[in-house]
Amino acid sequence: MTAATPSVPPASDRRVSVRIGSISESATLAVDAKAKALKAAGRPVIGFGAGEPDFPTPGYIVDAAAEACRNPKYHRYTPAGGLPELKAAIAAKTLRDSGYEVDASQVLVTNGGKQAIYEAFAAVLDPGDEVIVPAPYWTTYPESIRLAGGQPVEVVADETTGYRVTVEQLEAARTEHTKVLLFVSPSNPTGAVYSREDTEAIGRWAVEHGLWVLTDEIYEHLVYGDAAFSSLPALVPELRDKCIVVNGVAKTYAMTGWRVGWIVGPKDVVKAATNLQSHATSNVNNVAQVAALAAVTGNLDAVAEMRTAFDRRRQTIVRMLNEIDGVVCPLPEGAFYVYPSVKALLGKEIRGKRPASSVELAALILDEAEVAVVPGEAFGTPGYLRLSYALGDEDLVEGVSRLQKLLGEATD
Repeated sequence: MTAATPSVPPASDRRVSVRIGSISESATLAVDAKAKALKAAGRPVIGFGAGEPDFPTPGYIVDAAAEACRNPKYHRYTPAGGLPELKAAIAAKTLRDSGYEVDASQVLVTNGGKQAIYEAFAAVLDPGDEVIVPAPYWTTYPESIRLAGGQPVEVVADETTGYRVTVEQLEAARTEHTKVLLFVSPSNPTGAVYSREDTEAIGRWAVEHGLWVLTDEIYEHLVYGDAAFSSLPALVPELRDKCIVVNGVAKTYAMTGWRVGWIVGPKDVVKAATNLQSHATSNVNNVAQVAALAAVTGNLDAVAEMRTAFDRRRQTIVRMLNEIDGVVCPLPEGAFYVYPSVKALLGKEIRGKRPASSVELAALILDEAEVAVVPGEAFGTPGYLRLSYALGDEDLVEGVSRLQKLLGEATD
């Protein structure tokens, strides 16, 4: 006798669709929300969960938005795909920063990077198409792929390789159903940055096998030391007809709350994604678009100041974490995250508990040290924690000092 196959309840009994009901809550936003709720309740919680700069949006960008509020031109609907002047400016910015020449007709302005990612996948994926997703990955990628009808296929890298996957690993994951490679450098959650040579090799592998590539360049300006950002379609021009670039103003200009991202890609794909957006949200908020226009046409002085602060914090947090027995934390080369391995701490006794997973360890850390971190399970690799160092220097040192005290108590 064979086991019964689980059945989907009748339509009349389903309060939430199967498609939407299968989506997981954003783990990073959930951790940040819990940390803020505890702080509001009076607990001295220090949050390393949210991936957003602690700096205010530069003043000249805010001034542009304030002026736009007073302009009746922006009180009405505008083109669903974005303000024409912003699309042209994004094309110019892409050439300036990436060496990738595109036309304004290849740009779609979206409500933040998340909408850009979903719409890009929705425009090219059909049911059953596979997307190779290097892990650790940002939590939103697999959910966007599934929502678009695709199937994520994980390829795991760890701290021994600097969290970078190889062409050989990608080839081992490729099947006849593979349509897209997701490529992210600098990476969230690990801060990994691929060298120019490795980026080019991956791009040429994708061309050889006729694959699409979605590359997320949101952290392009946040690289440190000898590391350098490389734009995949600029390095491998043969890939341009099957490459979609996702970017936005959130990280570079400290504009996470303004919700402006974009897609750059082949005209037919951008047109299809624009059609989708025309029914989903119509135009992005006009005031935010004007603010983004000021950001991408302005200089990068404020970015340089933030990068200097992030670099200092990066070195401090890595040094302090590596002083904890059982923690192994590589030095990230980009973004503003560290991704330490805590595998050696799992199963050890800490204040009467033996956390068996990084989820349980993160919960213990929040309860006992009042420090919020995100467990590696959220990024596809249990046994790790993600900490953002986009917070003030004093809070950073205090938070990691609490970790040192708590985790230093671990015993067999």
